[in-house]
Amino acid sequence: MPLFARLLKESYEARGHEVTVWVPKPIVHRFVAGTSLAKWAGYFDQYLLFPQWVRRALKTTSADTLFVFCDQALGPWVPLVKDRPHVVHVHDLLALRSALGDVTENPTALTGRIYQRYIRRGFQRARHFISVSNKSRHDLHRFGGVSPQISEVVLNGLNYPFAPIAAAEARGILLAAGLPAADQGMVLHVGGGAWYKNLVGVLLAYANYAARNSDAIPLWCVTHEPNAAAKAALESVPPNGRVVFLRNLDSRTLQAAYSHARVMLFPSLEEGFGWPLIEAQACGCPVITTDEPPMNEVGGPAARYLPRLRAGCDAGAWAAQGGALLTEIVAQSAEERAALSRRACEWAQHFDAANAIDQYLTIYRRVLDEAL
Repeated sequence: MPLFARLLKESYEARGHEVTVWVPKPIVHRFVAGTSLAKWAGYFDQYLLFPQWVRRALKTTSADTLFVFCDQALGPWVPLVKDRPHVVHVHDLLALRSALGDVTENPTALTGRIYQRYIRRGFQRARHFISVSNKSRHDLHRFGGVSPQISEVVLNGLNYPFAPIAAAEARGILLAAGLPAADQGMVLHVGGGAWYKNLVGVLLAYANYAARNSDAIPLWCVTHEPNAAAKAALESVPPNGRVVFLRNLDSRTLQAAYSHARVMLFPSLEEGFGWPLIEAQACGCPVITTDEPPMNEVGGPAARYLPRLRAGCDAGAWAAQGGALLTEIVAQSAEERAALSRRACEWAQHFDAANAIDQYLTIYRRVLDEAL
């Protein structure tokens, strides 16, 4: 969210708007940083001191100020400005849905359930929302219990100029970064290690692909180190397969990886949007993802789809579908790959950052016009 907030601030200022960012300051936290009390001190700063500061600041803030919440998780502070012009950006409701028992793969402890209800009670006081996908807006209305006056969808725009890099240059960038970039490319997975990224499914599908192909290309997983379940799935990869785990690639190196990959495997269980889907396609990389919203909303007609890997389903049969689809895409001719790459790049043009900013500002003006 700090990156998103910075994007908004810089974009709005470039268009001549005055922007001030309000965030809790580490007043108490700085005295106990690095100790067992640090977490509690942070809560004290956020939930006790920051609201007092906001109330004082509101007294000197003009009536035509628009208050923009960069994420619905900032719900606890919405009541402070509920009677002032405001907009809440909604990214995903996965934590709330998990707390409400809607996501069986991610049970939530009691404290987490209490916290999510606390957040929801806050953003329920808001009246104006912008969601990153139709799926997020659907979840906001179904699970958020909101009564919006405005509830719009604006698809994210790419916040880095992802575009295809020529094969030799892309491989050179990867080799310079110390990465094992082979001529034949690789299967690529980009995730953050969260439960919904489905790393287990990625490994099972790749294992099936490697079992089908003696000359299997490697799998690169840009994610955290595998947990116990992922390690168990990793054991199913046959000897001719190779899995490499990577972390903290900078944007240029990631762009080179997308450009060098033969296919990006992204069978997420859930998403709010799914940034890697459009990043990969902007680089001309074919994508395999889940045939559920928002993945099929973001992936569009250029992506290929697998059913969602659900708890209790036949994981072997699902992996066989994934292995067959990987085999099909990797085996494509140069002409077929070029055509698929062009379709991916064309679809990615729907996700333009400047266009998204323009849409945000149009909605902001509606909110201000209604309030003033």
